[in-house]
Amino acid sequence: MEPSRSGVCVSEKVKLLIAVLVLQMCFAGFHIVSRVALNIGISKVVYPVYRNLIALVLLAPFAYFYEKKERPPLTFSILVQFFFLALIGITANQGFYILGLYYATPTFASAMQNSVPAITFLMASTLRLEKVNIARRHGLAKVIGTLASVGGATVTTLYKGPPLFHQHASIVNDSLLYEDMLSGSPKMLNWTWGCIYLLAHCLSWAGWMVFQAPVVRNYPAKLSLTSFTCFFGLIQFMVIAAFFERDPNKWKIKSGEEIFTILYAGIVSSGIVISLQTWCIQKGGPVYVAIFQPVQTVLVAIMAFAILHDQLYLGGLLGAVLIMMGLYSVIWGKTEEQRIVASQEEREGPLTKHLLNDDSKNEEYNTVSDIP
Repeated sequence: MEPSRSGVCVSEKVKLLIAVLVLQMCFAGFHIVSRVALNIGISKVVYPVYRNLIALVLLAPFAYFYEKKERPPLTFSILVQFFFLALIGITANQGFYILGLYYATPTFASAMQNSVPAITFLMASTLRLEKVNIARRHGLAKVIGTLASVGGATVTTLYKGPPLFHQHASIVNDSLLYEDMLSGSPKMLNWTWGCIYLLAHCLSWAGWMVFQAPVVRNYPAKLSLTSFTCFFGLIQFMVIAAFFERDPNKWKIKSGEEIFTILYAGIVSSGIVISLQTWCIQKGGPVYVAIFQPVQTVLVAIMAFAILHDQLYLGGLLGAVLIMMGLYSVIWGKTEEQRIVASQEEREGPLTKHLLNDDSKNEEYNTVSDIP
């Protein structure tokens, strides 16, 4: 029986590993697909409207049928919380992301996202949702990791540096010509503005996760919560579109490329990814999934260099390394803290364990993650 159990255990680990890698590939593909969408001229407002519309159509039926019994009744207070959750996690999050990607590159968009766990920790500790004890190794690791991530984002924003690879001139010229022909506008890239918008995107994403913690406690039906968030995010983007995108031609889908990018954003990035990520977190935990985040950055860098002929710069590389070091430092600190809490639970008995479990609910924002 033992070999059989071992085989099943290994099989489950392999499945989880494959699922996490597929998840990161889907994330990486979204960065590339979104950049292509901007290059071919899809409106920065129309793109998230269609994306959230598709996501809502996909998620709402599952939320309605699967969470009939566990869905709490809606109140005005809950709806207001959903509205502000959408404002931070959908409208600001996706809006700043698409603006940042318009001015920067997919590689640095992915690299900047590695700072989200550290920014989330900083926000949560400021709001007293996260305990910080710098006298212990795990507390110091979280603080150092946060500083490293913020420092990496600052380096990326303020220092571009020389290019790391010297592409053949004809490849570079062809890439620029292709981009200008598709976008119908001058060269879009602007390093500083791109990094500023991406930093605002990371701040929005982190704020969404912190704000989500108390909302999830009051409304634990996560699929329904996500559906309502998508609904209010869609409404908010449509209001923005009413002021900034009045040209009817911008709403017309004119090519197969546009259909593909919109469907990928809606179905894969906002539909499949949410389900796959939830399964991975349930099987391996949020820390295990977060450890593979830098894999996404590597995949994006390879795909962007090969497909879009994006250039890599020294400042971006240095910033990305600092951010990744900070990410792993925060993850290690959090894991070590959870290990200490678990050992204390075993020593102090059932009553203390019950009380600690009440406190641990603050971590529930790690179980759901929106896609930028």
